[in-house]
Amino acid sequence: MLLAVLMLQLALPLPPATGQDAKARFTECIGLAGADPEKAEAAALEWQGEGGGYLARQCRGVALSNQGKWDAAAGAFEEAAREADAVKEGRSPDFWAQAGNAWLAAGDAGKARAALDTAIDSGALLGVALGEAHLDRGRARVAAGDLEGARSDLDRATTHAADNPLAWLLSATLARRMTDLARADKDIKEALRRSPEDASIQLEAGNIAALRDDLVNARAAWSRVIELAPGSPQANAARKGLDQFGAEQ
Repeated sequence: MLLAVLMLQLALPLPPATGQDAKARFTECIGLAGADPEKAEAAALEWQGEGGGYLARQCRGVALSNQGKWDAAAGAFEEAAREADAVKEGRSPDFWAQAGNAWLAAGDAGKARAALDTAIDSGALLGVALGEAHLDRGRARVAAGDLEGARSDLDRATTHAADNPLAWLLSATLARRMTDLARADKDIKEALRRSPEDASIQLEAGNIAALRDDLVNARAAWSRVIELAPGSPQANAARKGLDQFGAEQ
């Protein structure tokens, strides 16, 4: 589901010039983080003790993320970022962005914003990575009540990470909250085009349609939510929407 926490990518790019042994160990550790994150956490800690540096810390962050230990994961990514800075390794902004994502999952929007500011202000993030950092900072700003700032970030997210349906969903939701229904309608259509079978997107499509007095499409979208994810929080919200209009479920 798109409203679920964004999971950190496992298919991470290999680090530059750290030696073939280190690259191989990093690849092995990341693979283990996907298959058995508890073992990967232990392996990464052992590697840290052997001087694995920022690579070991990043792997530990991924392993912790895959166990849902978000506070610890964020700390590991921040440690990786600082160590990368210390050795003048250019991937530090990526680690700060991962830390920000983990802090969001941990529910600490303030720490997420600080980490994402560092990542974005570096000027080193490009393309999709930059767009996703803006997406996460937009989420942090919404959590802090800074809707205007979030609007700016989500505009950049939909530009640089245009293929990510979550960017369009969050942009549409924010536009609805800011009573810009024309923008909300436009952006939710972009989200639907990219991920029509996502219940969270269908739920928001129904919310926006209802506010636009388009009850036919509101009912259709909410009914689709129930078909896609019966028993989910999204389905419960959709039923409440349908109940408002006495619609059959």
